[in-house]
Amino acid sequence: MTSAPMIATKTFLGIPPFPIAAKTALADSQLRANMHHATHTIRTKRARVTAELPDWEELRVAGADIKDDVTANLGHYLEQLEQSLTRAGATVHWARDAAEANRIVIGIARRHKVDEVVKVKSMATGEIELNVAMEEAGISVWETDLAELIVQLGHDLPSHILVPAIHRNRSEVREIFLREMGKVGMPAAADLSDEPAELAGAARRHLREKFLRAKVAVSGANFMVADTGTLVVVESEGNGRMCLTLPEVLISVVGIEKIVPTWTDLEVFLQLLPRSATGERMNPYTSTWTGVTPGDGPQEVHVVLLDNNRTQVLADEVGRQALRCIRCSACLNVCPVYERVGGHAYGSIYPGPIGAILTPMLKGVGTSKQIDSLPFASTLCGVCYEVCPVRINIPDVLVHLREQVVDSHRGGVPGTLLTTMKGASWLLGGGWRLGLLQKAAGLSSRVLWKRGMIGRMPPPMSRWTDARDIPAPPKESFRGWWARTDGGRRDAGSTSSPPGKGTDQR
Repeated sequence: MTSAPMIATKTFLGIPPFPIAAKTALADSQLRANMHHATHTIRTKRARVTAELPDWEELRVAGADIKDDVTANLGHYLEQLEQSLTRAGATVHWARDAAEANRIVIGIARRHKVDEVVKVKSMATGEIELNVAMEEAGISVWETDLAELIVQLGHDLPSHILVPAIHRNRSEVREIFLREMGKVGMPAAADLSDEPAELAGAARRHLREKFLRAKVAVSGANFMVADTGTLVVVESEGNGRMCLTLPEVLISVVGIEKIVPTWTDLEVFLQLLPRSATGERMNPYTSTWTGVTPGDGPQEVHVVLLDNNRTQVLADEVGRQALRCIRCSACLNVCPVYERVGGHAYGSIYPGPIGAILTPMLKGVGTSKQIDSLPFASTLCGVCYEVCPVRINIPDVLVHLREQVVDSHRGGVPGTLLTTMKGASWLLGGGWRLGLLQKAAGLSSRVLWKRGMIGRMPPPMSRWTDARDIPAPPKESFRGWWARTDGGRRDAGSTSSPPGKGTDQR
């Protein structure tokens, strides 16, 4: 087979721990401006359309309940789904991990002797780094979602679940199109402007030739209906529908948690997802396909059901609620941390609050400083929980994962955090020690911090003081004031019993 042109896919490998990556991102003023504009636009639209529904909270509860039923009975629904898919003419594959899923997809492409595939935007294929694996196998992968195309042509990384190129403005997109499109297909017009309609037109012309010649397409799915074997993709551009109808072979890689039991259950999510994701009452394109229909659409359909440690997450009683996620990205758009640093700092295909819990659970804590840093990439303000359409209590899971990270590092030489916490526990665990600490703090206020604010402290405390304005301790503690005043003298002369010791406290 001939060799098609190829775009090397960049990966998150080597991204430093979140605090380091975030510090670099904060120094990029253009990134901060792009992120602020985009996230505020989406969150404003979402707030407006969700407020229109008087039963919005009831829909959220229903969505959470349906997802919890699926996870509680996952084995049953997976068997039902497999039977429904097989009955409809699809071939079902089970993939325990990323390597197995990639082998299955590459094997199907090789059997059909293709050197390129078109692809619908998919978080699951990003999670398993399918593009990298296919390129290493000599198969070009063409992203057809506009934002994913921008990321791919720009040799970049996605930074948002829904809008992977959210960190780019339209002038940057124009430069990417002019520089890169001609290298791998139809070039952009030399007089291309940065008007959105012109940029979309350039992408349409560039992709059309790829759609028309592709024999194999790869997709994910937003939902899988267990009782019919129907897969569902919701989108805004129509590129997904081109991939799902034109090629002869369709391969869908889907996480095993994406099941909904019935079409009636699907109706709940088709209300929750567009409002939470893009601030739309209804998404422009909802594509559904059920196996193979002779003479209509792909004549060979494969569904790869991906575990990749999802069953491990299922075993975590606190963390399993993350499997409710419908990838709407509402939590990203309201998160004050994500808004300022963007998605790349998280070092994962799943950024933002949901990524801070999903990535450590899928990959495991205690094995990587980068992964272990993610549960701490949050202020725990709770606004992510307030907007989540399936009521994932992300702050609770973050605290749960922080405990796991700390526990994973017990034993051996204690780190700075553990040493500090043990020292604080000793100081605060005894009244006389706490009294001495308060006296020392008051003396430091008189001697060191006369302006009422704590200045720069030596390492490692400098990491705290360099990033915060902290009031100095009071010159006199409450304990000292109490001992000096009449309150202290009355206390010393009192003969009454303390509460709970021989007196009726009713």
